[in-house]
This record gives sequence, structure tokens and C-alpha cells, in this order.
Amino acid sequence: MMNRILNILLLTGFAMIMGSCQNKPMEENAKAFSMSDTMMSKCKFYKVQNEDVKKEIRFFGKIEADNTKTAQVFSAVGGVVKSINAGLGDYVKQGQVLATIQSSEVANYENERLDAINEVAIAEKNLQVAEDLFAGKLNSEKDVKQAQTELEKAKANLSKIKEIYGIYNFKKGSVFPVTAPISGFVTTRKININELLRSDENEPLFSIANTNEIWAVAYVNESNVSNIKENYEAVVNTLAFPDVNYKGKIEKIYNVIDATTKSIKFRVPIVNKDFKLKPDMNCTVNVHYSENKPMIAVPSSAVIFDKSKYWVMVFKDRQNIETRQVEIYRQLGSKTYIQSGLSENETVISENGILIYDALND
Repeated sequence: MMNRILNILLLTGFAMIMGSCQNKPMEENAKAFSMSDTMMSKCKFYKVQNEDVKKEIRFFGKIEADNTKTAQVFSAVGGVVKSINAGLGDYVKQGQVLATIQSSEVANYENERLDAINEVAIAEKNLQVAEDLFAGKLNSEKDVKQAQTELEKAKANLSKIKEIYGIYNFKKGSVFPVTAPISGFVTTRKININELLRSDENEPLFSIANTNEIWAVAYVNESNVSNIKENYEAVVNTLAFPDVNYKGKIEKIYNVIDATTKSIKFRVPIVNKDFKLKPDMNCTVNVHYSENKPMIAVPSSAVIFDKSKYWVMVFKDRQNIETRQVEIYRQLGSKTYIQSGLSENETVISENGILIYDALND
């Protein structure tokens, strides 16, 4: 009997102790969540705004050199190739000597130049003599004018030869230097040491392309032609550098449809300061165009996918952060359009929000 009474007293005391614990306020049992200074420094915040919804179409194409910044280098004379100073893929500067050619044609021009210099000297001497004779009344004014005319002809001939030297960059002797007309990369080289070149050679010895700005040229099927327009924004990616986004706008749409492929071409100029992009690289061109309707937009990094649903962390202050479910309309690269769940001017955590999500929802 005493044991039974003792057990009842023990159970009653334990129940009273448990009841007192449960009746304590919640804040005494656990502290409310608050973002620390470290968390605040790791996160970024974005004020939600309505933006025009954009759509994306992907096209395939190739990288091409800007044909307004390319040059074909020919030889002005025939002769034997004595040296080659630039190879395929080399960067050359305007005026740099690419190759030298020993040519009898250059030697002939040099002889003509020397003859022209002598003719001017002789004509100047003849004019001086004619003027002296005229002063002594030993010849007529007509003779002086004739000597002046001969001097003018000699000077015109010398000036013509000097102009040819300037155009073709001729030097003294029989060697012709092939120089780069622009700065850029050597994209083709069709010349070899000791090769005999004809003066009427119809293929360029070198091709040079300035590729600090380059073209992404893509192909559009006939069914999608109406979906692209000039000045539409575009993002270019290449197989060689898939993680690098090259941004630009459609500059030109070629109004010619290929009869075989039923497609047309368009081009997007892109800056290529580091010269990573090379002609003939394969690329994709993602064209963005407007749907002409506004919608809430947030950085894609602000959206968290968990439990088969999409969430964002709505920030009001350090102690007031809401995990809110949203409905996605479309994700377009670094931007996501929200169909429902957010209002304009609310603030979301746009970077490292997953840290706060885990802290609040574990």
C-alpha cells in the first residue's frame, strides 16, 4: 500500500514539473531568428520592380571577321620571295614588313627614278644658261620659256615616280617590301621562300583581319524571320568559351533567303578586346525580344527550388524575413519573371538567400 502511494506522488510531481516547463514563454525556450552582420555581408538585396517581359529564341551560326576591317595583301611586282616575316595567326601592325621580294621591276623603277633626278638637274642647268644668255641679249625670251617648260616636264616626271614609290613603298635597290596595310591578325598566308611570283598574281599573299570587334553571323529559318528585328538584344556563346556571354544587338538582317536552306542571315557585332574569338568558331546567338507586357522580375539567383516548388526570401528587416512561395512565368538567363507571389517594391534576397532559407526552414 505504501509503495502504491509513493508511486502516485512521484508521478504527480513529474507531471507538475513538465507542466511548468510547457507554460514558460516561447522566447525563453528559443531565441527568435535574426540576421547577423556576417550573413548581411554575404547577402545581396533586390527591390522588386515591374519590367517588360522578354522572350528568347536561339539560333546557330559562326564567328566572322568584320569585312570592313579586313585587307587582302597583293604584290605590286613580280619577283622571287627572299624573306617572310609573318606567319599564320601572327599579329602585325600597320606598315610592318610581311615579306620581301627581289624584283627586276623594282630595279627598273629605281633606274627611272635616277634618270628623272638627272633630267631635273640638267633642265635646271639649261634654264640657268638660257636666262644668262637672255640677260646678255644672246638669245630670245622664247628660248627661256622653252627651258622653263622642259624643267616643269622633268619635275612632273620625277614627282610621278616619287608618287609611285610612296604608293608601293618602293625602296632603293631591287627589293620590294610587302607591308601590312592595317593592324590585325594574319588569317591566310599563300607565299613561300624562293617562290617566283608573277606581277599579275590574282591571289593575295596575305589576308589580315582586325578582330578587336567581330561578327556573330547566325541563320534564321523562314518561319522565324518575323520574330527578329534590327536592334534586338542578343547574347552570343561559343563552344570554345561556353560560360562567357558576349552581349550585342542585331545590326543587320540580310534580306536574301537562301534557296536551299530557306534561311536568312543576320549579324551581331561584339567586342573582342582579348582576341579570344576567332573567325569560323561555331556559336549560338540568343535573341531577346519584348512581349509588350509588364511583369514582376527578379534576379534568377533570388529564386530557390525546393519541395517541387519555387520560393523567394522576402526581406523586411533582420528579424522579419518571410519564406514565400511564388509562381514562375519564365526564366531568361539571369532574370526570372514572377507570375504571382510578389508585389512591386518588395525586397528579396538576391544572393545567398539559400543560407537564410535553410536557417528558417530546417
